[in-house]
Amino acid sequence: MPSPLFIVDAFTSEPFSGNPAAVVLLDAPRDDAWLQLVAREMNLSETAFVAREGEAWRLRWFTPQAEVKLCGHATLATAYVLWKQGRLPLDEAAEFETLSGRLTATRVGEEIELDFPAEVAEPCEAPSGLLEALGVRSVRFVGWTGVRFFVEVNEASKVRALQPDFAALRATVPGRAIVTARSDDARFDMVSRYFAPGIGVDEDPVTGSAHCALGPYWMEKLGKADLVGYQASERGGQIEVGVRGGRVKLRGRAVTVVRGELQV
Repeated sequence: MPSPLFIVDAFTSEPFSGNPAAVVLLDAPRDDAWLQLVAREMNLSETAFVAREGEAWRLRWFTPQAEVKLCGHATLATAYVLWKQGRLPLDEAAEFETLSGRLTATRVGEEIELDFPAEVAEPCEAPSGLLEALGVRSVRFVGWTGVRFFVEVNEASKVRALQPDFAALRATVPGRAIVTARSDDARFDMVSRYFAPGIGVDEDPVTGSAHCALGPYWMEKLGKADLVGYQASERGGQIEVGVRGGRVKLRGRAVTVVRGELQV
């Protein structure tokens, strides 16, 4: 039986910007090998697979190469599809069971708010080859979140100008790094880019999960719990971030660009 398939641009209200995610609505769970093949076929940074599971929804995310434990933009895209397709009442929160525990998406006006676990970047020594692979010479901070490296540089312009060596970055296990700086644009508090060739995504356009680390870090530096981040990829996108104890609230919009069926 065909499965409904959508491609949704997340963290934007404009088509062909933000971060595209594929969302597949399943009637029943499918085996991991099939899920990975579909994600490879979609060839987007993440493909989300969602199926009803009791009172919640079972949600999984795959890059073209691997399953990941947390993904912001594909969660936002999935919630958007469930509401738009009438799978979930507009006034009801989307509750997802995931590898990162129970995650919630709620509608706040025209925006969608995600409730995610915070990541703390603990100071660490840069592993051999990391800074060279990223193409940065001087840094203010290097940290490890338990998932990825976290690097602060001293100018937003340097973040925008980065041209990493992805093959070299892939070799610095796990091949995933956030690079950030304080924003030089008054509309935003921080600017960032996220590179993850270790899981098959050289650069992710707009990364909700990265802001689970960016939010707490810049809250401490700027002394404010509500921030706006801009991810300076080629597509670009902004994320509203609220830090609430050990949780992070991420807000953004979404727009559907493709609707179809997965025939296989």
